[in-house]
Amino acid sequence: MLISAAYRRGVPSFALAWAAGLLLAVLTVVFSLVEDLPIRDPDNLIPGYIRFPAIVVGAIALDVVPRALRAAGRPGAGWLGRLGSDLRSVLTERWPRSHWMFALNGVAAWYLCYAAFRNVKSMAPFVHERIYDANLADIDKFLFAGHDPAATLHAWFGTGIAAHFFSAVYIAWIALVPVTIAIALVWTRATRAGEWYVTAVAIDWALGAVLYVVLPTVGPIYSDPRTFAALPETYVSRLQESMGADRVAVLADPVGAGTLQTIAAFASLHVGIMVTICLIVELIKMPRWVRVSSWVFLALTCLSTVYLGWHFAIDVVAGAALGAFAVWLAGLATGNRVGLRARLAPSVSEPAPASSGRREVLAPRSLPHDDLPAGG
Repeated sequence: MLISAAYRRGVPSFALAWAAGLLLAVLTVVFSLVEDLPIRDPDNLIPGYIRFPAIVVGAIALDVVPRALRAAGRPGAGWLGRLGSDLRSVLTERWPRSHWMFALNGVAAWYLCYAAFRNVKSMAPFVHERIYDANLADIDKFLFAGHDPAATLHAWFGTGIAAHFFSAVYIAWIALVPVTIAIALVWTRATRAGEWYVTAVAIDWALGAVLYVVLPTVGPIYSDPRTFAALPETYVSRLQESMGADRVAVLADPVGAGTLQTIAAFASLHVGIMVTICLIVELIKMPRWVRVSSWVFLALTCLSTVYLGWHFAIDVVAGAALGAFAVWLAGLATGNRVGLRARLAPSVSEPAPASSGRREVLAPRSLPHDDLPAGG
């Protein structure tokens, strides 16, 4: 059974993630009362409080069922009985009470932060009505010697198949975040690494929400749509139209609209969270292919978000800085540091109890291991 290093350091697990979520929850309530705005569930189709636990439960099934099938061997006489017995054994060994508490604590803290973030983001235009897109566009042109970054990318890559490719990259990112959260909370036994990552993402949401309120923008696709008129219809273009319609409806009637508006550009959290992922996988020494893939996907994310008009180039720079700061701060908060330098710190663990019978067969591949770097 793992002994969480959180107790050793005197700080509850996911403490900063919970603090970030509570801070955003307080902002949500304050903005709601001051501006007379409704607080809504951020997911209309499948509520997040159902969707995210379902992702965790599904990830647990993927963690447990294949191990039980492998242990049960080929189907034959008594196979169903063996499978049921092995399923219970694997579940018991892979999921002691300590890991259930770790996973549920993490997903609850992260979801609180996410739900409050979405509400604060929706309320930002009411709290601070000025739009700073013209200012950021001027900064972009200064940085690119008078050229528009998006127009430059359209000239380099064209406005045909590249638009569909970058649209696919953007949509893949949307699925990436819940998948990585599930990996950090379910599949890994490196609980210190999982706590570090989930806390860093929570900080990304919190800092991003504050920036949306302090420096509200809508992004190039909405402030300068002519630059993107040559792009073909893609899933992203339809998503942009839908989000634009939601914003108009919410600004006109925040109560009657029945939804949240989700448009805000500075800083890019697509980039920020990808930087967080890249730095975490480097710091916990994930396999080389994971690290390389993460950096490649970060580069593609930076290009796609500017190419498609979601963000200014300066949003990308700010997002990268935000993501790096979140990793450092989360490292300090979770004890993953040496002095002020972020570094994965192993947890204290006890030897697993001796097992007998078929449990010995299962042990090498199903018992919780010492809390080592994920690549170890």
